[in-house]
Amino acid sequence: MHFGRVLIIAGSDSGGGAGIQADIKAVTCLGGYAATALTALTAQNTLGVFGVEPVPPAFVRRQIEVVLGDIGADCLKTGMLVSAPIIEAVADALAAAPSVPLVLDPVMVAKGGAALLDPAAVATLTARLIPRARLLTPNLPEAEALLGRAIPDATAMEAAARDLLRLGARAVLLKGGHLPGDDLVDLLVDADGVRRFADRRLPTRATHGTGCTLASAIAAGLAQGLDLDAAVARARAYLRRAIAAAPGFGAGHGPLGHGHTVTPFGGD
Repeated sequence: MHFGRVLIIAGSDSGGGAGIQADIKAVTCLGGYAATALTALTAQNTLGVFGVEPVPPAFVRRQIEVVLGDIGADCLKTGMLVSAPIIEAVADALAAAPSVPLVLDPVMVAKGGAALLDPAAVATLTARLIPRARLLTPNLPEAEALLGRAIPDATAMEAAARDLLRLGARAVLLKGGHLPGDDLVDLLVDADGVRRFADRRLPTRATHGTGCTLASAIAAGLAQGLDLDAAVARARAYLRRAIAAAPGFGAGHGPLGHGHTVTPFGGD
């Protein structure tokens, strides 16, 4: 297994719990190399998002181009993309690396409820980037926004995941953590069928950055040569340990303990 270069295209979190900061921590702790292209600066902490400053689309594209042109990438990961013009810039830049797999985390709303993607940009995301994705990783509210319908329970998740797959990504990991109850189920759907990943909910408020962390951990696995199922399984195990090791910072949704392990390629 090689080092694994991941180019992360996402926004910054000044509180360090989500966004580019969580992405870098996850990739690094799993033994990969993280490069970045910033799409936005945010002023945020565990209580919420208090300001967003988008990066000019041309400069987002320039960051991607110079990294790909020199360091290269074994996997790409997108998070907060802010607006349609930034999505267009990202899609245009990634046209230069058509064979590099993309893990697309369709970040739309922060944990505290702040919008992180212009609602008008959802159509651009669907048209320009989702068909490019090796894996799409929506939570239930994001899936509902992409499909334009409610996903009220676990029974509705499989049909929703299959409909998301029809948007063009090669695979979809639909995350069920927003449903009530202590049993958590994520569904991985692709042309080979449906795989179910289940866990018990951990009693904690340290959930800030879980989506970013999971998607980046999966991207690290793909960059290192793992197949998709193995990359998802390892990433979910890493995320669970990071939640359990949370440092307890902040008065709201706290950050994870990303650095709980220095074992690069451990599976559990």
